[in-house]
Amino acid sequence: MIPIKSSDDLLRMRESGRMVAEILALLAEKVVPGITTLELDRLAERECKKRGAKPAFKGYGGFPFSICASPEDRVVHGFPDRRPLLEGEILSIDFGVVWKGFYGDSAMTLPVGKIDAAKQRLLDVTGQSLALGIAQAIPGNRLFDISHAIQSYVEAQGFSVVKEFVGHGIGRGLHEDPQVPNFGPPGQGPLLRCGMVLAIEPMINAGKCGVKVLEDGWTAVTSDGKPSAHFEHTVAITDEGPQILTAV
Repeated sequence: MIPIKSSDDLLRMRESGRMVAEILALLAEKVVPGITTLELDRLAERECKKRGAKPAFKGYGGFPFSICASPEDRVVHGFPDRRPLLEGEILSIDFGVVWKGFYGDSAMTLPVGKIDAAKQRLLDVTGQSLALGIAQAIPGNRLFDISHAIQSYVEAQGFSVVKEFVGHGIGRGLHEDPQVPNFGPPGQGPLLRCGMVLAIEPMINAGKCGVKVLEDGWTAVTSDGKPSAHFEHTVAITDEGPQILTAV
């Protein structure tokens, strides 16, 4: 069964989502050449404490950090470290909080200083694919209408969709039913209903779709070493249309 949130649940999720958006905005301001992802991780944890929230990822399944920091060819679940970021790189940050028993989850990919046109196009296409997927998150549609909107756009632009990792339901749990693939045929999957909340998160590779997981057991990288981008929002399905909960 896919959990249906009450109006009170959604109010709490809007607050947790707002915290995620605020903290990600602060992190984005700090993403410049020379900063380390470990510094960003510590900033995120401090900001959680200020708001009375907890980092959603730290300790989840044994994950040791507050953010997932994935530069360049790292797709998802990257470990923050002490390496200074370099001009021209891109960095994906995935971050969530839990507040009053409800989760918020969002991700973004950012340029580190000035990036080349190919990387900028990867970011633009990935961000647009998220917007197209969100537009399908309306009552009466099927889950894979979201998936198909993302895949068809991305592949038409010459990029590839990661298939090993997908989006998910979210609420009292960080990961709830259903899984939300970024690929699939339209008109298939569960019927979307008001009160469902989904974390929609396209992960898009500049090259081939294949990924592999490093020895740390978490960090996923592209199989061909080419860059990857990741954008995510927590989205409520409502009669008024999709409501992005992880927006300031």
